[in-house]
Parts: sequence; C-alpha cells; structure tokens
Amino acid sequence: MKPVSLFVFGVLVLMVADTPLPQGARTMSDALADRGDLLFRDSFSDGVRPEWQFDRDSVWSIRDGHLRAEMPEQRQLRSFAFMGNPQWRDYALDFDVCGMRGVDKGVAIRVDGDRKGVGIDLRGPRYNDILMYRGFEQWGRAPIPNTNGTWYHLHIEARKNRYRVFVDGELQIDFMDELNSRPRGRVALAAYTGGVGACVVLYDNVEVRAIR
Repeated sequence: MKPVSLFVFGVLVLMVADTPLPQGARTMSDALADRGDLLFRDSFSDGVRPEWQFDRDSVWSIRDGHLRAEMPEQRQLRSFAFMGNPQWRDYALDFDVCGMRGVDKGVAIRVDGDRKGVGIDLRGPRYNDILMYRGFEQWGRAPIPNTNGTWYHLHIEARKNRYRVFVDGELQIDFMDELNSRPRGRVALAAYTGGVGACVVLYDNVEVRAIR
C-alpha cells in the first residue's frame, strides 16, 4: 500500500459482529506522569466522552471498555475520531491498539482544520511494518511484525520539528521535518478499509501529555 494523505490511511472493518475480544489490553498508569502535564486521558470506561468528535457516528462505539471502529465491507472507506485542541504543539501521545480485521491501524497527529496531519500507520498482514507520512511524502518506515487480534502500545512524540515513534517501548522511527511543516494540531484515531475492503479496530488507554 502506497502511503498517501491522512484520509487514505487505514485501520480495519468488522464483518462479523461477534468477533471475539482479544486479550492483553494494557491499563493506564500514573507512572507516565513524568512525561509532562496531562492534556487528555480516556480509558473508555465511562462511555463516549464529549471531547470526541466522529465524522461517522455509526462507525464508532464503546464495546467491553474499548473504543471500536467497525466499517462497512467496501474498499477505500475511512473514518476518524477527533480529539484535542488545534493549538496543541509539542506533545506525546500514548495509546493501545488492536486490529481485528484488515491491514492498517493507526493515528494522525497535529491535524489541522482541513483535516491534514502526520499519519502513523501500523500495518499488519502482508506488510508487517510501521509508516509515518505527511500527504504523499513518506517520513519514515520500519519493519515490525504485528498480527490481528494482538494489542500493541504506541508512543508518539512530536517535539518542535522532531518526531519519534515507539512500538511496545522500542524506537522504530526518528524523523526531523526540516521545514517544521506541521507545527500544531489535534489527534485523530483512524479506521480505514483499504484495498482489502475490511476494517475492525479497537483503541484503548489514549493519553496525551505536553512535552518541551
């Protein structure tokens, strides 16, 4: 899959409503407090909070304490769950993600009012890698095995013009944007059916902290 704009990146769709819930979702801990002032935190234990904005309400729901995206069975469909302040500049984002069906699962950071941002895509079956890109420009890629039905923890840092992406505590991408082309913006969790026409993805333990 060629990395494209924020709206052409993916995450998985459910074809079977009773897909079994995967095991291993992590719980959040205040041990992360040294990363900076807390800007946002949600473990989805109290339903959908008003801070979330969905471009397709029918896609997103809370199931068993997780935020779940379930897309129709059709190729190249996408949906986003937005959160945060468009004026956020330097921050660290943590979240747990589990793809249930499809290939892609991920997020966009520093998303502006036109819904453009920096995409991070953890691609599973057939690809087994992680991509970072802005528009049609790939900013980083690293091979990393990942499978459907398994939880992964992503830690993403956007500090001035430097971006770092960790998967399960291991640094995978370290990129400097010399133009500092995306200096601020909010967060968007993604659901995308891609070329396989399938997407079901679970998110949990979303946390954003300011960093200097």
